[in-house]
Amino acid sequence: MRTAYENGVTFFDTAEVYGPYTNEDLVGEALQPFREKVKIATKFGFELEDPKGGLNSRPEKIKKVIEASLKRLRTDYIDLYYQHRVDPNVPIEDVAGTIKDLIKEGKVVHFGLSEASSKTIRRAHAVQPVSAVQSEYSLWTRNVELNGVLQTCEELGVGFVPWSPIGAGFFTGTIDTKTKFDEKTDFRSGFPRFSNQFLPLNMPILEWLKRYAAKKGATPSQLALAWLLAKSQHIVPIPGTRSEAHLLENLDAINVQLTKVDVQEIETSLSKFPVYGDRMGEAHMSSIDYTI
Repeated sequence: MRTAYENGVTFFDTAEVYGPYTNEDLVGEALQPFREKVKIATKFGFELEDPKGGLNSRPEKIKKVIEASLKRLRTDYIDLYYQHRVDPNVPIEDVAGTIKDLIKEGKVVHFGLSEASSKTIRRAHAVQPVSAVQSEYSLWTRNVELNGVLQTCEELGVGFVPWSPIGAGFFTGTIDTKTKFDEKTDFRSGFPRFSNQFLPLNMPILEWLKRYAAKKGATPSQLALAWLLAKSQHIVPIPGTRSEAHLLENLDAINVQLTKVDVQEIETSLSKFPVYGDRMGEAHMSSIDYTI
């Protein structure tokens, strides 16, 4: 994280559920020396105290968990506070109203939503302006182009933050049909696209991307990021990485300039390859806000 900062990164994304809790601790420790020079995003919304789990965005819960997040992050304010998943049991207006109160108290600067539908975004925005919406978006996950989310964000002036912009590592070019995913530590082990059934069928997408990236003097992951950056100035992808080498590779994507013609060529070519398998497992997909 400090290497990222030294190379110009000023926006860091975490969540209480990562760990749970331990990632916020790590982010707080890493960024404390230059806290005022960076923006920190974190998230609430999962029930982590009840063994049954599930979602919990009740106002009293939000007011409780933000205090814990602030402590772990070693800060007295959160730049961007996302609802991690839309809670069907709590009106989004109540959630937005709670964040509005936290903004007045100075504990939150901006309000965000994650994996929210167009309708939910509009309802929330009417109570407290939404600054950013985070959803999965990449060359092989383009739902937000079809369900109105991107259009709504553009219309309302809301930033869009694609998570998993490199296709959960698929577009790094390091995954092949022999790759094994640890069932205990790697979510991808339960994602249909990475299954033994579908991964071989999806490899032609990667092979095409490798060839096109080579023509642009880029790596496949750099091309995947450059494509998102070329789509709109309101799009800020957040690639995750476990190594400094991949971090620097990802950052170099800003030097891969794609024209509108390039973007069209990429999309037209990839449209010829069907994507096999859902983007996440059933347990994860069950918490996605489908209300349109």
